[in-house]
Amino acid sequence: MPRLSLPILFGLALALFLASCSNSTAVSPTPTTLPPTAVPSVTPSPQPTVTPLPQPTGTPTASPTASPTSAPTSLPTAVPTIQPTIDGLLGPDNFPPNVNPLTGETVRDPSVLARRPLAIKISNHPVLVRPQAGLNSADLVFEHYVEAGFTRFTAVFYSHDADPVGSVRSGRLIDLEIPNMYDAAFAYSGSSGPVRQMFKASEFFNRLISIDFGHSGFYRVEVPDRPLVHSLFTDTPTLRYLLSERGEDVPPHFQNGMTFRVDPITPGEPAASLEIQYQGTNVYWGYDQGNGRYLRWADGDPHLDANTGEQISFKNIIVLSAEHVETNIIEDVGGSHSIQIQIWGEGPVSIFRDGQRFDGLWHRADPHDMLTFTDKAGDPLPLAPGNSFFQIVPSGFDDLTVTP
Repeated sequence: MPRLSLPILFGLALALFLASCSNSTAVSPTPTTLPPTAVPSVTPSPQPTVTPLPQPTGTPTASPTASPTSAPTSLPTAVPTIQPTIDGLLGPDNFPPNVNPLTGETVRDPSVLARRPLAIKISNHPVLVRPQAGLNSADLVFEHYVEAGFTRFTAVFYSHDADPVGSVRSGRLIDLEIPNMYDAAFAYSGSSGPVRQMFKASEFFNRLISIDFGHSGFYRVEVPDRPLVHSLFTDTPTLRYLLSERGEDVPPHFQNGMTFRVDPITPGEPAASLEIQYQGTNVYWGYDQGNGRYLRWADGDPHLDANTGEQISFKNIIVLSAEHVETNIIEDVGGSHSIQIQIWGEGPVSIFRDGQRFDGLWHRADPHDMLTFTDKAGDPLPLAPGNSFFQIVPSGFDDLTVTP
């Protein structure tokens, strides 16, 4: 057998190898990283210029007879977590012992923060009930619709006392929410039968003070031409005494917290005034650059506090849009139905402070959570240190006018 040269042997081997490869299946290399998940592009909705109109996404529609404090099944499973890493940001949980978590203000006597907050129901209709007593002493005030397009107040007193407070009126469904938010007691005159049963079944029943349940703590101040229903008053020292007798005037537990900052994080839109046209009353706030507060007018007249004669003024005006659902609960002899204001989940908010407007979202994931605020990116939307006035309006509300 003839000897083959080395080049010839190499060529034969290469030919055999190529032939075997031509009969095999090609295999792609295994990727070392997962392919990126395609994320659809989302174009933000344009911001409204005069009103927080966008419909809250995922807002539950509750049965008229459903308990307003039960957590709706469509609540978001996660709420933006606010990290206090921004320079000068106070809250949501880093409040010093002498700072009021509801206002972000330092108090002279820290012992006042060891008391339970008091929520008190105050009339705002008809006009003859004005001027009301005590509103300027409240840390927080909520104005909301009742029946027939008129509004009523729930004022929360924590760091300051007021004597007197009123006139005191009857509670509504929204008052099943506010005491839970601030671990507060609640004082009111009375309520319709179904709402009374809800108050009786509430977890804060031991903190209720009302003639509904035969409690003392109220007195009449009768004025000519003013109906008797608008003559009921109380005061915070008396209410605290009654709570202490029950062992209920104790330090509150705040499940979460708001944020405050002396200066806004970023500039807002100029807002020298805002006007809110409820169906039955007109509200106007004008910014006073001299004291950095918004002053209130009601139906064209300066809105005063009867205790001091001074115009009502607040550091923050919070226009908060929430779903309003008419229930089958009858509230008055005229047959008006009670409104369930669904301040849970999240929705649009406009905060007015320092003569500026800041749009964002409000959040409340749990019945014991207070309302908190972020911008659309989920970053903190802090309030100015001071008292806050909540103007609650229905979803899609288009009667907010802002003047730069």
